Amino acid sequence: MIKNFEEIQQLGKENVDATVKALGAVSRGTQAIALEVADYSKKSFEDGTQAFEKLVGSKSVEKAIEVQQAYLKDAYEGFVAKATKIGELYTDLAKEAYKPFEGYIAKVTPVK
Repeated sequence: MIKNFEEIQQLGKENVDATVKALGAVSRGTQAIALEVADYSKKSFEDGTQAFEKLVGSKSVEKAIEVQQAYLKDAYEGFVAKATKIGELYTDLAKEAYKPFEGYIAKVTPVK
């Protein structure tokens, strides 16, 4: 009986340790994602402001259209690049959060 209690106690300790490690990985991952989103938002705002200033300063309709097209192209490419980067960060977050539990399922499930 005491041996079973010690095994349950050890299993509980391992569970808590794995959970703490997983939560640490989630915390680091969400911080990295938040930083990327904040950086993108700041850069996007700055680029939009610059494009607006150029657009207002345009002397002709052709120049205004050229400025607008350049801005839209750059904004789209920047968005796609940042979305890809954030997607990779989410993938890394999931992998890192899962790592502490990799061997856990094998320990918990009985072998038939």
